[in-house]
Amino acid sequence: MSLGWLLRRVLLALLAAFGVGVLVFALLRLIPGDVVTQLIGLEGNVSAEQQAEMRRLFGLDQPIWAQFLNWFSGLIRGDFGISLRTDRPVFTDLLLRFPVTLELTVLALLFAVALGLPLGILAALRRGQAADLLSSSFVLVGLAAPEFWLAILLILLFSLKLGWFPPGGYVSPAESLPGNLRSLFLPALALSFGLAAATTRIVRASLLDVLSQDYIRTARAKGLTGSAVVIRHALRNALIPVVTVIGLQVGSLLGGAVIIEQLFGLPGVGRFALEGINLRDYPVVQGAVLWIAVSYVLVNVVVDVLYGVIDARVTYS
Repeated sequence: MSLGWLLRRVLLALLAAFGVGVLVFALLRLIPGDVVTQLIGLEGNVSAEQQAEMRRLFGLDQPIWAQFLNWFSGLIRGDFGISLRTDRPVFTDLLLRFPVTLELTVLALLFAVALGLPLGILAALRRGQAADLLSSSFVLVGLAAPEFWLAILLILLFSLKLGWFPPGGYVSPAESLPGNLRSLFLPALALSFGLAAATTRIVRASLLDVLSQDYIRTARAKGLTGSAVVIRHALRNALIPVVTVIGLQVGSLLGGAVIIEQLFGLPGVGRFALEGINLRDYPVVQGAVLWIAVSYVLVNVVVDVLYGVIDARVTYS
C-alpha cells in the first residue's frame, strides 16, 4: 500500500463527507419553520418585531449563501458552530457524546462477531444439516426483526420481568464500570442482532465459495485436518466480504443508533442529532451529520486498508 494512495483515499473520503454536510445545510433551510418558530410555540405569542430580532441574533436573517460562508469558514477552523438552544459549542457536545456511541458500537460489534462468526462457520461446514437450518432461521429473524422491537422485548424480559438490567439511562465508566456495562448491555445486544445475522449469512456464503476452490482440495489431499484447512486456509480468504459488511455496519453505528439511543435514554451522537432536528437547531444538526459522515467514510478507509492486510493478493497503486 502506497502513501499516495492512502492520502488520495482519505482526501476523497473527506470530500464526500463535506458534500453530505453541504447537502444537509441546504435541505435544512428548505424545511418549513426554524428554531424561532419552535421557541414561539413554547413561549406563547411574540410580536413580529421580536421574531425579527431573534432571527437577527441567531443569524437567520442573513441570505443562505452568507450563512453557508459563515458555517464553512468556521468549519475550516474546527468550529462546528454554537447551539441555538443551549449556547454551547457543538463540537464540545459531540466530543462528550461520542464516547457513549463508540462504546455502544464496540459492544454491539463484539456481540455480533462472537455470535455471527461461529454460526456462519458451522452452517458452512454442516451445509444442509440441522445446524445450517437453525442458522438460516436466525439470519431470517435477525434481518427481519426491527431493532426497536427487539429492544422492547429485551426490556420487557430482562428489565421489567427479571430485573437483571436497567431499562434505560447511562452510567459513566468513571462512575462505575459494572454499572456502565449493565447500562449498555441491552442496547448493544439489540443492535447486535442484525449485524450478527448479516455476518452469519456472509460468512456462510463466502466460506462455502472458498471451500470449493482447488487449493482447499489440495490442502486436504496433503493430509491436513479439517480444522487446519478451515482456519489456516479457507477462513482468512473468506473474510474480505465479511470485513466489508462489518465495516459498513460499524460506520452506521458510529454515526449514532438514533432509535436505540433514544429508546434507552443514552446521551450519544444519534440522540443529539435527533434533538437538534426536533428543535430546528441548525448548527447541531449540521455538526452531528458532518460528524456521522466523517465517521462513516473513515471506517470505510480502514476497511480498504484491511483488505491488503487480510489478503496479500490485494494491491494498491
